[in-house]
Amino acid sequence: MTKPVRSEPTAVASAAYILDAVGKILAEDRTAEMRAATDILTGAKKFFVYGVGRSGLAARGFAMRMVQLGIECFFIGETITPVVGDGDAVLIVSNTGATMSAIQVANIARRVGAKVIAVTGHRTSKLAHASNVVLLIRTDADDARARLAPLGTLFENAALILLDGLVAQVMETLGQTEADMRGRHAIMV
Repeated sequence: MTKPVRSEPTAVASAAYILDAVGKILAEDRTAEMRAATDILTGAKKFFVYGVGRSGLAARGFAMRMVQLGIECFFIGETITPVVGDGDAVLIVSNTGATMSAIQVANIARRVGAKVIAVTGHRTSKLAHASNVVLLIRTDADDARARLAPLGTLFENAALILLDGLVAQVMETLGQTEADMRGRHAIMV
């Protein structure tokens, strides 16, 4: 049996493409949305995050930083997560904005009086419609280059970096320093 001949992308070419593409994605002005998200997040009684798959990993990383900033933060779906209530806020990460569990979380949160921040790739998605603030990440995937950043790679990387930017804005708003955060770090380095 003959193996198909393919031109394999190198790790370096893939990384360069991802860095360039994410830079272009994040160049869009989101100042108003980031300020609105910061206001919701810092004004909430409790803060929750949600996402599934790799989007969920980006959400978890953000949740960890919120805890390090001294914000009471939980990941929805964990056994020790309390109930979302009035005055709370929920941030949900979903590229499609069509993940059924993400939409359900948003709808339930809004029904009980919580504010919802969506990080999504689709402004007209059900998740976006159920949210108070939408942090839009348009990836406009290039099919010819999909092999360099398959599936949701560009969205997930852009979401992680955008949320890290939100961390810096929350730090500034709360007057927190890296030393303050280090004091709340799980391993207290």
